[in-house]
Amino acid sequence: MFSPTIRVSPGYSFTRIACFALSLCAVLQKRQSLLEEKHHKMEKVYSVTELSGEIKYLLEAGFPSVWVEGEISSLRQPISGHVYFNLKDVESQIRVVLFRNVAGGLKFKLEDGVSVILAGRVSAYQSRSEYQIIGQKIEPRGLGALQAAFEELKRKLSAEGLFAPERKRPIPYLIRRLAVITSPTGAAVRDILQVLQRRNPSIKVVIYPALVQGKEAAGEIVKGIREINRLGGFDAILLARGGGSLEDLWTFNEEAVARAIVDSSLPIISAIGHEVDYTISDFVADLRAPTPSAAAEIISLHREETAARVATYFQRMAYLVKSQLKEGTRRLETIKGRYGFQRPADLLLTFGQRIDELSERMGRSENSLLEKARKTWESLGRHLTGLSPLAVLERGYSITLTHPAGKVVKDAESVDLNQTIVTRLAKGELTSRVTGKK
Repeated sequence: MFSPTIRVSPGYSFTRIACFALSLCAVLQKRQSLLEEKHHKMEKVYSVTELSGEIKYLLEAGFPSVWVEGEISSLRQPISGHVYFNLKDVESQIRVVLFRNVAGGLKFKLEDGVSVILAGRVSAYQSRSEYQIIGQKIEPRGLGALQAAFEELKRKLSAEGLFAPERKRPIPYLIRRLAVITSPTGAAVRDILQVLQRRNPSIKVVIYPALVQGKEAAGEIVKGIREINRLGGFDAILLARGGGSLEDLWTFNEEAVARAIVDSSLPIISAIGHEVDYTISDFVADLRAPTPSAAAEIISLHREETAARVATYFQRMAYLVKSQLKEGTRRLETIKGRYGFQRPADLLLTFGQRIDELSERMGRSENSLLEKARKTWESLGRHLTGLSPLAVLERGYSITLTHPAGKVVKDAESVDLNQTIVTRLAKGELTSRVTGKK
């Protein structure tokens, strides 16, 4: 942890820093007067860069480490990864820079208007002779950085639906092979194995050793989840770790661990810390157990409990079988007492008579349908005959056509003198030449 040399609670105000800067300017002016007197004697002249360097040295020597609280404004985050902003209170403001190595490790999001507590050292940007704070640690005021990061990630994953009950996989009722991701030397693994040995030693347990605290822990847990899914053959995965502070349990609040749990094809049980401890892993896991020992109790069926449950199932099954047999016997007796089983020959004769009756009805229906179709056909024939042009010719009419085009002549004006025409009669045709028309 960063240990400041100078710490004022709740922090240095910008006014105090500004007053110090003014005092420093007075000292510099006095020193400048002495330098001028000395200059007359030694003829020494400072360049701008040399003077800026002197100021930078005095600032850094006077404020090697400070804590300051204020409100973020004018936040800038260029592509370089460094972060620049002003830290202000009611009366003053001061420039702050967080270099990439510090900004990259922040556990919460910086925004304008956020009140923070900043630890760093006062320095000067020599090119412009501006003093600033080089931040080394920053926390939200009134809320620790880890807790703020926890709440922010919780809101993000909840908005994505990763905490929804309908997304979670059911835990198998009977677990035969269990993979446990935990520290092989911790108290949690001993508690789990003791409970399983006492309640159901038939469960095969495979321990995947992984760090459960520190920078490398999250990566090892993610690797363990993926490796167990790749190997297959397990009924469930148990993530376990004993109790600790928020910092100790932080591995299970990492986004990478949460997404690995969601992506797992095997159901995952989270048993992190004590009953009052909640982590992001608890929210995304398919089942949350208050402690590692409780997780072992939940997923293991006690041998005596299992035997009693099986006996109960056998009793219920025997009762159902007896009930079904009794009902079947009753129905059989009822059927045996019916007429068809008493005189089957009479029943067959009755069925034969019924078949003969249906055959006769079918024959009558067939003849009726054929007679109706015949009458309909004759009616249509008569109707078509009446509409036929041949019937018109039979009544003494004729049709005159031009020759050789064969167009029907309807108007005397449509033919010429000496034009050949053909007259079609009911029987035969006449070919004529037009000698006159009227």
